[in-house]
Amino acid sequence: MAAPSKRSSRPTPVRKAWRSLTWLGVIIALLFGINAAGVIWGGGSWTPKLALDLEGGTQIILEPKVETGASVSQEQLDQAVSIIRQRVDASGVSEAEINTEGQNVVVRIPGELDDQTRARIQQSAKLELRAVLLADAATNTAIDPSASPEPAEAPAEELESTPTAKPTDGSDPSWVTPALQQEFDDFDCSQIDENSANVAPADEPLVTCDVTRTAKYLLGPVEASGENIVDATNGMVQTQTGASTGQWAVNIVFDAEGTEDFATVSTRLFGLQGQTPRDQFAFVLDGQVLTAPSMNGAITDGKPQITGSFDQASSKALADQLKFGALPISFTVQSSDTISPTLGTSQLQSGLIAGLIGLILVVIYTIFQYRALASVTIASLVIVGIITYLMITILSWREGYRLSLAGIAGLIVSIGFTADSFIIYFERVRDELRDGRPLVGAVEAGWKRAFRTVLASKATNLLAAIVLFVLAVGSVKGFAYTLGLTTIIDVVVVILFTHPMLQLLAQTRFFSSGNPWSGLDPNALGAVYRGRAEFRKPVGQPAKKTAASAKEAQRRQTIAERKAAAAVGASDSSDEGKES
Repeated sequence: MAAPSKRSSRPTPVRKAWRSLTWLGVIIALLFGINAAGVIWGGGSWTPKLALDLEGGTQIILEPKVETGASVSQEQLDQAVSIIRQRVDASGVSEAEINTEGQNVVVRIPGELDDQTRARIQQSAKLELRAVLLADAATNTAIDPSASPEPAEAPAEELESTPTAKPTDGSDPSWVTPALQQEFDDFDCSQIDENSANVAPADEPLVTCDVTRTAKYLLGPVEASGENIVDATNGMVQTQTGASTGQWAVNIVFDAEGTEDFATVSTRLFGLQGQTPRDQFAFVLDGQVLTAPSMNGAITDGKPQITGSFDQASSKALADQLKFGALPISFTVQSSDTISPTLGTSQLQSGLIAGLIGLILVVIYTIFQYRALASVTIASLVIVGIITYLMITILSWREGYRLSLAGIAGLIVSIGFTADSFIIYFERVRDELRDGRPLVGAVEAGWKRAFRTVLASKATNLLAAIVLFVLAVGSVKGFAYTLGLTTIIDVVVVILFTHPMLQLLAQTRFFSSGNPWSGLDPNALGAVYRGRAEFRKPVGQPAKKTAASAKEAQRRQTIAERKAAAAVGASDSSDEGKES
């Protein structure tokens, strides 16, 4: 008994079609399941979040805070706007508006503002690394507004504020003058926000407290700055064996200059080991000490680690702030208000109506042009719409994406781009039918030719969307985002639905027999063109239709085929002349 041939084991077009449709069903079910899980357990919703122009949100006005007599330049404001925008984007909030109004920076965030995002915006993230000179328990004195003021004490004798000897480094005790010692002893951590610690000069000592207000410090001048940070990430602290301690930390990477500065300081402090607190090095963020660890070794690779009272969210927020850079100036919040939508639901309804009109026009055109074949186009558009909607709702609760009017415009434009893919495929199949192929073969051959064209077209659309998303700001990003998203979904649907459906329909009697209402009638398409300048005369066609088909075939000839036909005609004329 002969063994079955390998060719018989190959999957048929019908089996390939059902396999593709099964994968498409799995994808839709998976997206639906993710969205349902988000609604049940993750605070998600079945409707996408709307952007500032359609829903409203929160407006924060930041006022510059500088040293007395200093001024703010436009360059500093522009740099602050750029850094704040990067911080907001890193938090997953999209469609935010950040710009300047006079000397203020105005931040508009869609929806309700959470504490982590507010901290990203308001904090200057000015990181300084200073050596510790003195440390003590904090003093926190609560002031009772109803208490009667105590009589003013007699002015004390003015203490010396100039070091008796010039300090040699940031850990030199010569920095501690009698006046500075008195300031440290009297410092009250409950009033740290009023002491402008975040605008203290970098070349002078600083008296401040830690972020928990439980310890106060006298710190030396700045010896390394956050300006030299090239990267910052958050993660769990690990032991030397690789085990996790369960403590969150921020990992910093300095540039060459920062690496050299930190190596010098860490080597010096390691030599002071045991002379607490002078062997400690304080990481100071916006004038307050995050942590002040002892130096247990020289760090020469420029990769220190900040530990403190962090959790996952706060460590990521600080890492993002440090990675994108410190604000060039400090800000105070002048006001924080809830704002109404700039466009509102009426514009949203108008956009949806415009999209519906565009969809109806596309459907009417495809029915007129492709008859029953238009059902594939309509079904494909429905599948694209379902996947796009599920993707946008998932991105809304997972990535903070918000749908703006510009994003809706991108969805409307994508309707035409999506229909274009189907038209390319259908026309390729029609071309194969004109060449005399049967429908099953025309579908497969047309797909091979159309797929390359579709990929080239969609690659151009996707590249344009990516460039626009990278270079644009504000709501234009929403347009580019939805356009790029639907471009990818379009390719997936063409591969997993449109082509498989045409493979299955080619097996039906209605389409394979060339029914005039199928949209794939070879006779109606003028199937007389054979290629290579050869033609066949259709059987049973009236003379008028034969002439029309001949004209159609002649119109579709390539230049080479026209030259070959002309050469054949000239040869026939020459032969006739000789015979005469």
